[in-house]
Amino acid sequence: MKRRQFIQNTALTSVGITVGSTIIGCSENPNESNEQEKNTSMSVSNNSPIAICTWRFTKANATAGAALAAGKPALDAVIEGVAIEEENIKNTTVGKGGSPDREGNVTLDACVMNSDGDCGAVVCVENITNVAALARKVMEDTPHVILAGDGAEEFGYRNGFKKENLLTDESKLAWQEWKKSPEYKPLINIENHDTIGMLAMDSKGDIAGACTTSGLSYKMKGRVGDSPIIGSGLFIDNEVGGAVATGMGEEVLKTVGSFLIVELMRNGMSPQKACEEAIRRIVTKNDRYKGFQIAYIAMNKSGEVGHYCIHEGFTMMKYQDGNNENIPTNFYNKA
Repeated sequence: MKRRQFIQNTALTSVGITVGSTIIGCSENPNESNEQEKNTSMSVSNNSPIAICTWRFTKANATAGAALAAGKPALDAVIEGVAIEEENIKNTTVGKGGSPDREGNVTLDACVMNSDGDCGAVVCVENITNVAALARKVMEDTPHVILAGDGAEEFGYRNGFKKENLLTDESKLAWQEWKKSPEYKPLINIENHDTIGMLAMDSKGDIAGACTTSGLSYKMKGRVGDSPIIGSGLFIDNEVGGAVATGMGEEVLKTVGSFLIVELMRNGMSPQKACEEAIRRIVTKNDRYKGFQIAYIAMNKSGEVGHYCIHEGFTMMKYQDGNNENIPTNFYNKA
């Protein structure tokens, strides 16, 4: 039974309407020209499919781009794209092969959001690799938005997902080495606290997104970051655009960063300026920002993209018109 058979056209994104007037009243960088912010986000797209993702996940983004070029919907494209990294055991931040928590258990989190405003998420999943696809099943086949732990896994097994051990020999050895002198210290741009977030716009101009991760390396048991939380790790409004986050999840959660970016675009900011403002909100309220990395990528309905981060080193992939390129990102901390 599909989600819409459980609930009637619930306004999953109605909160965006209620807070729009609040966001527009927030202070902006006085050095920026108001005219730069007036390229409206709600115009019709150029119908040239686009896929963007965090970091240099070249194959993942190319896979999503190829799906779009073949005429597949945006949601299908992002699910296929992020699955490449979920199944890549050399990636210690996503899917199988991800770094475990302090007890040696790999737990995965993911969320997806489609162009209709529907969303689904799973958290603390221990034995299923493709958690973005599982989050989609939650979105489409249950009356819920989030399933956690054993409940999410049992739902997955009933729907054909394979049970497997996510802790590889390499990750186990690294965890055992860490236990000799355990320290909770995320490192900037080092693969112990990142993820893959992906946005796509298909030939119909519809936007969807996915975000999937194994979370912080050697995190406390039960820890959940921003990646599976709608509005923090990912947010889509098909009338406006979408945004996704990567980096220190606890700090993204505090400002509900992806939702903030979409609301800023709703009120006239370009994706680039909206990403910059979201980073500014973090660094001006937290004097410890030099010790962690956060990056955002965003896309509006016109097909414009933006990306910004705290520290140098983050890059974004962009696929359009058959070209799949890695783009360095401007950054806040130039000291």
